[in-house]
Amino acid sequence: MTTQPTGERGNTRFGDEDLEEKSLQILYEIVSSINTSHGLDDLLTRFMYTLKRVTQSRAAAIWIAQQPGEMELSASSGIDESLILPDRLDVRRCLYERAETEGKIWVESDLKKCEEIAGRQFFDDRHTGLVATPMRFRGKVTGVINLFMDAELVKQINSIKPLLTSIAHHLSVAIERYNSDDKYRQHLIKDERTRIAHELHDSLAQTLASLRFQVRVLDETLHQGDESTTWQQLERIENSLDEANTELRGLIANFRAPAYEHNLLGSIEKIVSQFRNETRIKTYLQKEWSSTSLSSENETQILRIIQEALWNIRKHSEANTVRIMLKDDIRGGCHVLIEDDGIGINKKIYGSPGEHIGLTIMQERASRLGGTLRVESEPGEGTRIVLELNHPGIQNKPS
Repeated sequence: MTTQPTGERGNTRFGDEDLEEKSLQILYEIVSSINTSHGLDDLLTRFMYTLKRVTQSRAAAIWIAQQPGEMELSASSGIDESLILPDRLDVRRCLYERAETEGKIWVESDLKKCEEIAGRQFFDDRHTGLVATPMRFRGKVTGVINLFMDAELVKQINSIKPLLTSIAHHLSVAIERYNSDDKYRQHLIKDERTRIAHELHDSLAQTLASLRFQVRVLDETLHQGDESTTWQQLERIENSLDEANTELRGLIANFRAPAYEHNLLGSIEKIVSQFRNETRIKTYLQKEWSSTSLSSENETQILRIIQEALWNIRKHSEANTVRIMLKDDIRGGCHVLIEDDGIGINKKIYGSPGEHIGLTIMQERASRLGGTLRVESEPGEGTRIVLELNHPGIQNKPS
């Protein structure tokens, strides 16, 4: 199968105006296609089709470096992919190797060399050349962009080499950003899974282990024929099942941030009210925030920090009173205080405060906000958690 040209054969210039004069417009269009994408695949597809159109190329391919000397085809358009299957490494290298190794734009006026390796033509005619542009990030070649263009357009390529270099740089930065975001998302998922595992172990798993032991005791009691003890054991099992159900519901509520529709204070009031009703602990909420709103991401992180703190108080503190204070200042800083009069953090059990899994997660959330989280606690003296944010993406509410 061969690929047909996508443009008119008679069009042998880059447009009515010289492409060099339109470089800023083209660069803007390319960058816009990058910024409006959703995910890496969408990014590469949008970029490739936009670049293919503005350069009047009949086909295009994007190669991304996986390891030194080897690249994977990440996107293509207008080219028969059977020519460049993974087992055709020699053909693949013919398309990107010179640009990769030399680190500069490589131009071939025709495809004869690659077609000889492939054993057949890439296109129906022999009037197509190749422009291979390396993508660089921090001094390293991270990929190569192939443009298959009319031979007459290839002759004019020198005038737009700076533009192609700039475009390739923008793409390499965008790819690196998406890769970094993906690694960050994987890190978050790993953190949340670790947290869930710890919480399940500390609560529900222990209750279920207790239930298993109680069922064994019940089995022994039944064999002994002691009816009174049997009913007592059944009551204990029923109570343990109720406890397990309560713990499970608590875990679900803890891991599911309430929907708040960009109303952080309302959401905090909701979880505080729920905490107060379920624990019967005296809980005071003091709000000294002005009429400003945080970004959605920052609202979520702050809400989760408060939620985690209340969950730790519920499980470990044995507190009688809890106070939560929210305060901002004229410089745009935000301060959140959560303190209780409980038994404090036992370092013999948890190590230092930062080693407690819940506290560690809160500190990491604070770090993502660009702020700090301080934990002050001594056995028998309660616990005090202070979150401080400096200019955390505050946006003025519309009047």
